[in-house]
Amino acid sequence: MSSFELFLNYFARSGFFTWVILIWLSAYFIITCGIFFSRYLYLGYWLSIEKNSLESMLMGAKNVRDDSILRKCSSAAGASEKLLNVCKNVAEKNATSGLWMLSIIASTAPFIGLFGTVVSILQTFSGLGQSGSASLGVIAPAISEALVATATGIFVAIPAYSTNLFLRRKAYEVIVYVQREVDILLSANEARRDS
Repeated sequence: MSSFELFLNYFARSGFFTWVILIWLSAYFIITCGIFFSRYLYLGYWLSIEKNSLESMLMGAKNVRDDSILRKCSSAAGASEKLLNVCKNVAEKNATSGLWMLSIIASTAPFIGLFGTVVSILQTFSGLGQSGSASLGVIAPAISEALVATATGIFVAIPAYSTNLFLRRKAYEVIVYVQREVDILLSANEARRDS
């Protein structure tokens, strides 16, 4: 029997509850992929903007570039430390936006899969109790099919967890560049006050 036939056979024998669990975990996986690709592209673009802005400031520019997130908080005359810190905090919030969902998926997906397995095993034992035949040849395939939900939960949790860590690192890199720009702006303000 091919793996595709096994797959179809599994779904034909699955109950309503197993379908709900697998659809739920499939939605989790789709959400994980969507968050990863959208945040990865957004953070990558933003990182290049802040990196270019920092490089231009290091080369002698008096202010951040027009596309930097700090543009609204700074001016040629200088900005206060409090205002720059508020902008940096807003940038940090924007950089980590949506990552809470990956944390939820990574932590709940294995439990959802395990819950599906437990319910499937309970249904299997209930059916075996009613039929009266409880040989290993009957129990083993039913339990192995029930374990598919646990495997699916783990399969969904691993990419969600890894994606969460990867995107948090990318967000951290963006915030480091923003912080360096804030430091340069503050040192320029001090130099203006001293002169």
